[in-house]
Amino acid sequence: MASLNRVLLIGNLTRDPELRYTPNGTAVVNLRLAVNRRYKDKMGEAKEETCFITVTVWNKQAEVCNQYLQKGRPVFIEGRLQSRSWEGSDGQKKNTIEVRAERVQFLGSRPSDSQNAPQLEENVREDKGEEVSLDSSEDADWSKGSNE
Repeated sequence: MASLNRVLLIGNLTRDPELRYTPNGTAVVNLRLAVNRRYKDKMGEAKEETCFITVTVWNKQAEVCNQYLQKGRPVFIEGRLQSRSWEGSDGQKKNTIEVRAERVQFLGSRPSDSQNAPQLEENVREDKGEEVSLDSSEDADWSKGSNE
């Protein structure tokens, strides 16, 4: 049986990126994305709902996102869903599902105060080298309590 785990999102950042480093020095940034959906209900009235999604970006791509993105900036994210578990400080097991970004594209005009920001159409892709996975022991250490 075939499998597919692919996510495509366009939304606005709800806060500035949060850059961290794993114990081995791998950069990781969390982006909080608001994705809006507009529709009409059965009565024909216009409605809007917002979905808030956590996106995790790794390696050089994480550092670039941290440098050039800020709250309110529109972005296109291509990635996959990833679940993880950890034990909270209260001893309870916690679970989350988030998007692991493979590609981040900056949308909209570049900020006026940043002359060195990437161009509108520039894509930032994950390094082609060794992929970092949350399944590795060093990344598992980082993930403990990161969403508490």
